[in-house]
Amino acid sequence: MSDALAPEVACLRFDYGPWDEGTGERTDAERAVAWARERYDRVGLFGFSFGGAVALLAAAETDPGCTSALAPTARLPAGLDAAAALDRITGPVQVVYGERDDAADWEPVVERARGLDCEVAALSADHFFVGQAGKAADRVAAFCHAHL
Repeated sequence: MSDALAPEVACLRFDYGPWDEGTGERTDAERAVAWARERYDRVGLFGFSFGGAVALLAAAETDPGCTSALAPTARLPAGLDAAAALDRITGPVQVVYGERDDAADWEPVVERARGLDCEVAALSADHFFVGQAGKAADRVAAFCHAHL
C-alpha cells in the first residue's frame, strides 16, 4: 500500500512483538503512532486483516488524522472488538473489503462503519484482493491523501 502513496508521504511499517492475541499488537500500534507524532505533523493509521482490526482498536485510543482498514476482522482472539472500537474513533475512517472474502469476519465492521457514516468501499474481491490489489491501494491512498 505504501507504494500507492505520493513520495511526500512517509510510511512507517512495523512488525508486532510476540503474538499476544491482539492486546500486545494494539499496544505496539499505539506506540508506533506516538513515535510518529513526535516526528510528523499528521499521522494516519492503516492495517490489513488482523492489522486492520488492530488499526481500528489503536485509533480508538490514539485519535490519528485518519484510519483505513482493509478487510478487517471484527474480533481478535483476546476478545477485542474492532467493530465496537469504531464508536470511539473521532477522525475519518475508511473500511475497504472484498465482497467474496470468506477468510475474515468483516461484516460486523462494515455494518457498524456504515451506521456511523464512515467511508465504506466494497470491491469484487477475495480476502487478498487478487486482481483488485491496485484498486484497493488506490482507494486507500486517495482516502489518506484527502485526510492527511
